[in-house]
Amino acid sequence: MAIEVGAKLEGKVTGITHFGAFVDLSGGVTGLVHISEIADNYVKDVKDHLKIDDVVKVKVINVDKDGKIGLSIKQAIDRPEGQPAPQPRERHSGGGGSAGGSGGGERFNRGGGGGGGGRPFNKQSSGRPAYGKPSFEDKMSRFLKDSEERISSLKKNTEGKRGGRGAKRV
Repeated sequence: MAIEVGAKLEGKVTGITHFGAFVDLSGGVTGLVHISEIADNYVKDVKDHLKIDDVVKVKVINVDKDGKIGLSIKQAIDRPEGQPAPQPRERHSGGGGSAGGSGGGERFNRGGGGGGGGRPFNKQSSGRPAYGKPSFEDKMSRFLKDSEERISSLKKNTEGKRGGRGAKRV
């Protein structure tokens, strides 16, 4: 049986690695489900989602010239018409150890005005967004102010320590 791109098949998980899972399709043909194609949400460990000998429904997403077959479990899920696949969440470093990520890491528009994606920026008279979180501009001005204070403090503390012998250098 020829494996065609776009075909939805059932297979049995025969191996699990840190980067994905090998699935045996009919006729002894094996394909790889990459870790990014296992679930709609972030997958930290493949073993949390799959076990050896699990029977899974997969979709063939590519077939290389050398015979390697790329598979996807998340694309094999039949969704009702008009319901798009969930968008992957942005990963960020910082706080929390949960897979969903909590705390820190927001995405901002870098291009000034309100055009082109991101969240809408509703300014009130205080210059903050309507929902109470400080805006990017507020955060940036606070950062610059704190930075200037730290630099001036460092300069004051290090000016008297320069030189070694004799008077201050000018």
